Amino acid sequence: MGNRQKKEGMIVIRIGICDDIYDARLMLRAALEQIFEGRGLMSTTVEFSSGERALRWLSAHRGELDVLFLDIKMTGMDGMETAQRIRKADDRLELVFVTSYSDRVFDGYSVGALAYLMKPVKKPQLEPIADRILAKLYQNENSTFFCKYGEVTYRIPYKKILYFYSERRMVTCVTAEREYVFYDKLDHVASRLGRQFVRIHQRYLVYAPAVEEVSAAEVHIGDAVLPVSRSCRESAMMALTYAALED
Repeated sequence: MGNRQKKEGMIVIRIGICDDIYDARLMLRAALEQIFEGRGLMSTTVEFSSGERALRWLSAHRGELDVLFLDIKMTGMDGMETAQRIRKADDRLELVFVTSYSDRVFDGYSVGALAYLMKPVKKPQLEPIADRILAKLYQNENSTFFCKYGEVTYRIPYKKILYFYSERRMVTCVTAEREYVFYDKLDHVASRLGRQFVRIHQRYLVYAPAVEEVSAAEVHIGDAVLPVSRSCRESAMMALTYAALED
């Protein structure tokens, strides 16, 4: 399973369900939990009773869901408008529409929906959808960094990472959009990543393709200027040069 974060030995699939009908959310949640458990996986679920609530939560918890099941017809903002707004901020979250109206199925192509489910949702309908969700997640496994803080598991694409830095027992992953803080050692983080990640200092690990300028004493990456330590200088220069040629 590579570097995927686990809980009690099981991979965690992070699910969102947005439907204004409580019973519909409950039934879908129960079915999904059974399906993933049957595949040796654990799921965590966040429920939303409206598109507005889903958008507020996602804006504060970006990157904390793998898939969102969206009812198309809801009071207030409908599922399609919710999806369109999500896509403006996040092009990686998998979306699955749930609807009672077959004439809305083709609308989802504009927001890259993974699948459609017709209500009432039955477990046999969900089985192939679950397999497609897992296939998408595993497809990205070798180009995604996984870290966990508390009960939250983050999946961060390599291409979005600028660098990591450590302070005491904490490591921070810095991207252009936000920072992710988690308990770990930088040595352990480095051991989990490929050679595109280069150690330039005891406290700093940089993503080579994101480096904009490098000298013997410092590296420019994003808005940061990071020091290159004397002990890392030779190996860092060689690794950065090699990574640049590869890229």
